[in-house]
Amino acid sequence: MTTTACIECGGDVAIAVAPMVGEIAPCRDCGVELEVLGIAPLELALAPEIEEDWGE
Repeated sequence: MTTTACIECGGDVAIAVAPMVGEIAPCRDCGVELEVLGIAPLELALAPEIEEDWGE
């Protein structure tokens, strides 16, 4: 595991050594969920909220 800064609060976010696009990583400080959008370079964005009709 490695850590990177949260895009919301600057806190620590644990990222796998070899992350996969689409992986979700929670911020330890503010609790926001971040999604890995790119690997080289590492790009994070806020994970989309789960909608009520997902999975139907």
